[in-house]
Amino acid sequence: MNEHGVRPASRPVLVRIPVEPVEAAIEADAFDAASRNRLAVRGPLFGVASRSEDDGQRWQVLVPITNGCPQQARDDLQSKLWFRAKDEARTEAERRALLGAVARLETGKPSEVHVRGTCYRVVRAEEYAGLDPDGGFEPPRPTDPEPAVPDWTRATDTPGVDAGLVLDPDAPVTPLQAAEMLAMRSFAYQGSRYPDDVLRDSARAVDTHPDVLLLPAAFMVVERTGDERWGVGGGLHATPHDARRALDISLTWLGPRQTGTIPLTAGTEVDARSVVAEGTHPALAELRVLAEAADRLRAGRVDEVEAGGTAYRIARSRRLLRWGPDGPESQRPSDVTMVEPMALHPRLDANGVVHNGEEGTRPEDTAT
Repeated sequence: MNEHGVRPASRPVLVRIPVEPVEAAIEADAFDAASRNRLAVRGPLFGVASRSEDDGQRWQVLVPITNGCPQQARDDLQSKLWFRAKDEARTEAERRALLGAVARLETGKPSEVHVRGTCYRVVRAEEYAGLDPDGGFEPPRPTDPEPAVPDWTRATDTPGVDAGLVLDPDAPVTPLQAAEMLAMRSFAYQGSRYPDDVLRDSARAVDTHPDVLLLPAAFMVVERTGDERWGVGGGLHATPHDARRALDISLTWLGPRQTGTIPLTAGTEVDARSVVAEGTHPALAELRVLAEAADRLRAGRVDEVEAGGTAYRIARSRRLLRWGPDGPESQRPSDVTMVEPMALHPRLDANGVVHNGEEGTRPEDTAT
């Protein structure tokens, strides 16, 4: 409801019929998934989107909508604005304006900050996933994006989740996207496992932000040992291959270091594969199991492997963002903040000088 007690009207959904073969195949994959999977809600995710005075209804995602806590998104925004003030500001006035926003983010929990005609807003999305009849997470679809040549190197520069994403509530969508958007408009948390304030905020959001935008699919690693339920084993990735590469690194490099099988002091080039090749390590059999599982992962577009009694699957994550008259929904009062705001960088003065050893932004650096 708005301040007059009137629920905002929903926006019309513009539907376009896929005509290109690739688009038609993507739509067919979506239909198959909708026919066989039920949906499970995983919880909120947070990022930051910005809009200038000339952008109309469109917002640009600045911080990927992948954080589990609104403060993490604010911290990312604080860093981006600090570095923008340090490296990109062309005038003292511009730098002071940026540092004013940084100062607010160092000590408070604003839902949005404004800098010289641009609004930066913490935005909230709901993450959910398709589940098969056995409770397993939906794997990547055949038409999900894959690189032409897979890159398995640990240090690689690939676009992240939501890179370059523009949120446009008036963009046309396919028939199945439209059906999903309309079906999810009424979505709200239900059940006794949610606190009362969470239920109230969720129900209120259906009225204040009645529209839904679907964000691009993301991909994650889930794992299960024995008869346990599937659990998420890492963050979100932009493509199925990025998730596979993360699993490959976890199996052969990071995991052995976390368990102490490979010492933390070992060189960066040392992993399960190199140790197995040498053939002299005390835990050779354990590392061979991990290396062989990782090799199976590299054999093609493999989405599930098993190692040491644990099954690992590449899973498909879906996200929706609620939209109201003023744009994308921001954090709700009941959303949990796991960390407190703090200054993340040394003091930067209005002249662009970094004062190492001094923390936080001072009033004289933001005064105009």
